[in-house]
Amino acid sequence: MQLHEQLEAVTDEATFLEFVRTLANDRRADCKAWQNDSIEDFLEAAGSWADDSGFGARQGLSAVSPWKKFAVFLYCGKIYE
Repeated sequence: MQLHEQLEAVTDEATFLEFVRTLANDRRADCKAWQNDSIEDFLEAAGSWADDSGFGARQGLSAVSPWKKFAVFLYCGKIYE
């Protein structure tokens, strides 16, 4: 399953952990596709996304499970600048 498909499938603890494994494998396979190279940059980008989006509220994530919100938070650490 592709990373974005795994992200969309997150609903609970088990699917969240599967997403985390897929995210880690994505990093190992193609780190150049990541916007943020260091853990500091990754966490700063994820935090910036959370601040800028109201932790996803402005993207329609208010009603989703906390597992999905945290998965999106981690995903944004990869892509958010």
